Amino acid sequence: MIFNIILLILGFIALVKGADLFVLGSSDVAKNLKVPSLIIGLTIVAFGTSAPELAVSLTAAIEGANEISVSNVVGSNIFNILIVLGVCSAIKPLTVDKKILKRDMPISLIITIFTLVACINYSALSKINFQGIDVNENVGMVHRWLGIVLLIGFVAYIYLLVRAGKNGKADDENIDSLPMVKCIALIIIGLALIIAGGKFVVESAKELARMAGMTETLIGVTIVAAGTSLPELVTSIVAARKGETGLAIGNVVGSNIFNLLFILGISGAISPMSVNLATLMDFIILIICTIITYIYSRTSQKIVRWEGITMVVLYVAYVGYAICRH
Repeated sequence: MIFNIILLILGFIALVKGADLFVLGSSDVAKNLKVPSLIIGLTIVAFGTSAPELAVSLTAAIEGANEISVSNVVGSNIFNILIVLGVCSAIKPLTVDKKILKRDMPISLIITIFTLVACINYSALSKINFQGIDVNENVGMVHRWLGIVLLIGFVAYIYLLVRAGKNGKADDENIDSLPMVKCIALIIIGLALIIAGGKFVVESAKELARMAGMTETLIGVTIVAAGTSLPELVTSIVAARKGETGLAIGNVVGSNIFNLLFILGISGAISPMSVNLATLMDFIILIICTIITYIYSRTSQKIVRWEGITMVVLYVAYVGYAICRH
C-alpha cells in the first residue's frame, strides 16, 4: 500500500511539473506569435493544464478502467469551477471578460447538457429501483458515435477561437519570451512527464481503490480529479495574483470545454465507456455548478470574494456527498 501511495504522489508531481513545463513552452510560442492573453488562456494554457486529465483518461480508457476515465473528466470540471475559480476569486475578485460571458460559458453549459442527455440509457434508467438504490449501476454509455461528435465539436470550437484570435490584439507587443527551440524542448519534456505521470496515477489509484474497498468512480471524482486539476489551480492562482484575470478564468473555462470535447471525445472514440448512476448524478451537479458560476459572473461582471468562498464550501459539501453515497 505504501508503494502505491508513493507511486501516486510521484505521478502527481510528474503531472504538475510536466504541465508547468508544457504551459511555459506553449505560452511562449503563443507570445512569439502575438496572440492575446484571453485566447492563450482558452487554448494553449487550458489545453496544457488539462494534459494530466488527458493522460489519465486515455490510459484508463485503453486499460478498461472506464469509471476512472469518465469520472475523472466530470470530477475535474467540478473541481475547476468550485475550487480553482472559488479559491482565485476568494484571493482576489475576478473580472469576467464579456467574450467569455457571451461565448465560452454558454458553450460549456450547452456541451455539458448535451453530453448528459446523449449518454443516458433511458430504458435502463426507467428500470432502476430507487428503494435500496445502487449508485454503481450502469445507466448510460459514452458511445463511439458520441465521442466522434464531441471531437467534431472540439474542432469547431478551436476554429471559432482561431478566428477570434485573428481579430484580437496581443496585450503587449514587447513581451519577453523564450527562443522557439527552447519552447519546443520544454513542450516535449513536459508531455513526456505528463504521460508517465498519468500512467503512475491510474495504476496506483486503481490498486489503492481495490485495497480500500473504494469504487473507481469515487476515487476518480475525488483523488484523481483533484490531482490532475492541480495545474489549473496553480496556474490560475498565479495568474489571478498577477492581475491576469482573463488568463485565470479563460484557463478554467477552456479546460472544462477541452475536458468534455477532446478528452471525453477521444476516450469514447477509442473505447466506448459505461456511465453509472453516480457519474450521472455528478453530471447534474456539474451543470448546476456551471449555472451558478454563470450567474455569479453576470452580477457586475465579477466573481467576488464571498461568492468564491461559497463555491469552496459547495465543493467540500460535494466531496462529503460523494463519500457518503458510496
